[in-house]
Amino acid sequence: MKQLLHNISQCTICKVHLPLGPRPVATAHINSKIVVIGQAPGTKVHESGIPWDDQSGKKLRQWLGVTDEQFYDTENFAIMPMGFCYPGKGKTGDLPPRPECAPQWHDALLEQMPNVELIILIGAYAQKYYLKDKAKRTLTETVGEYKSYLPKYFPIPHPSPTNRFWRAKNPWFEELVVPKLQNTVNIILS
Repeated sequence: MKQLLHNISQCTICKVHLPLGPRPVATAHINSKIVVIGQAPGTKVHESGIPWDDQSGKKLRQWLGVTDEQFYDTENFAIMPMGFCYPGKGKTGDLPPRPECAPQWHDALLEQMPNVELIILIGAYAQKYYLKDKAKRTLTETVGEYKSYLPKYFPIPHPSPTNRFWRAKNPWFEELVVPKLQNTVNIILS
């Protein structure tokens, strides 16, 4: 696992597409129980090198019902985004995650984590990649049908502040789904 994480940290396969250059952000441990698969690091995470070290991360930890210490304990959570580096700025937020990362690294990481009990799929990119034709037409429908993907996957929206409009239009997520997510995480970690 150490060698694989080192190789990931040295990755430059999409270097020419990265405005701030490569700085892969991923964490894992052979004993990780839960894998968090999001989109790609933002500029704050690119600077710090700490995954989910921003407002999105605060909201995510709130949704999961975990402390910073629990979240950053790699024996609890492995963090492997769809794109390991900051992809650049788009018209309405960051660009999509680079398509090279997941096929290059995800299987190798997952193979070295035999104790994974849950994979949390954050946002449409992760959900389409992992759920394939089982993903619903929209993220809202996929998240609404989260029970059908358990016990392996738990799809959720991105916790970004820019997603506050989605959350306002879909209050059922925080009222009904978040408590189920917290309970599932709590059972796995206890």
